[in-house]
Amino acid sequence: MKIRQTMAFAAVIGVLSLCVQSAPAFAQDSDYVRLNRTIELLEGGQSVLGVLSADYSLGNARALATSGLDFIIIDMEHSPFDVERLRQFLLGMTDKRLIQQKGNLQMNVTPFVRVPASGAEQVLFQAKQVLDVGVFGVMYPAISTREQAENAVRATRYPQTNGVPDFEPAGLRGRSPTNATWFWGVRDYMQRADVWPHDPRGELLAIIQIETAEGVANAEEIVAVPGIGVIFIGPSDLTASMGFPSGSEVEDAIQSVLRICLARGVPCAITTGAGTVEQRLNEGFRFVTVGLDGGISAGVATALQRGRAAAGR
Repeated sequence: MKIRQTMAFAAVIGVLSLCVQSAPAFAQDSDYVRLNRTIELLEGGQSVLGVLSADYSLGNARALATSGLDFIIIDMEHSPFDVERLRQFLLGMTDKRLIQQKGNLQMNVTPFVRVPASGAEQVLFQAKQVLDVGVFGVMYPAISTREQAENAVRATRYPQTNGVPDFEPAGLRGRSPTNATWFWGVRDYMQRADVWPHDPRGELLAIIQIETAEGVANAEEIVAVPGIGVIFIGPSDLTASMGFPSGSEVEDAIQSVLRICLARGVPCAITTGAGTVEQRLNEGFRFVTVGLDGGISAGVATALQRGRAAAGR
């Protein structure tokens, strides 16, 4: 079995290496291609729609890669933290036909990972593991203070060159880009693998979850941390953290975080469904999930359709 898996991986590597060899170095602006399509859409002022997925199967990888979604968040917080399965899942998302049709290496559906460590825990080793496999960003649960947010951003970044204007928050990620370089298919991974929008050319999103009462209280300081790409409000855990109050109190907390994000120009995220996606997009949320994993169900498809209409896409 191991021999067959090794041969299969070798075959995939052989095919995709052709893409890497023919890929331009993107040294000139006219040749530059943004690999993270989610960032490209956010840069253009558009909203993005995705799902949380805990299904690591190759079948689900192929289904999601051609789903019409903008992103997926592979949920390793509430499912096993298995980096080898993640590696296989990302290979399953690789669509060689799309590469040929588009003429570049940008994936239509951007893969992110939610790591299991909460803001109060050490997140560096988990972030490093999933980034080295090749995901385009990390979602950090239960960030409640500015210090925790800074630590998450630092875990996403490589150390920067002395004297550059975006040196802080100083990166902590260790340098071992071989697999991610291959998966992205570029020669300049080390230059691209930084946090957007702090680095305008960065291809990585640091997605910070505010889902505690303490996080809401500290939202001004958290949102102000350089390097944060998205603030993601977690309504379920926030409700529990607040002691299961009335829905209006939780909604007031959600709206307070949204207002801070809108004032600072930081994309704000939340979970939605077919009945709420239009409302949340109209309120100003720009990064929304429209369902959970298990393929594109009728409910997810409806929410995706309504979300695209509400977002003018």
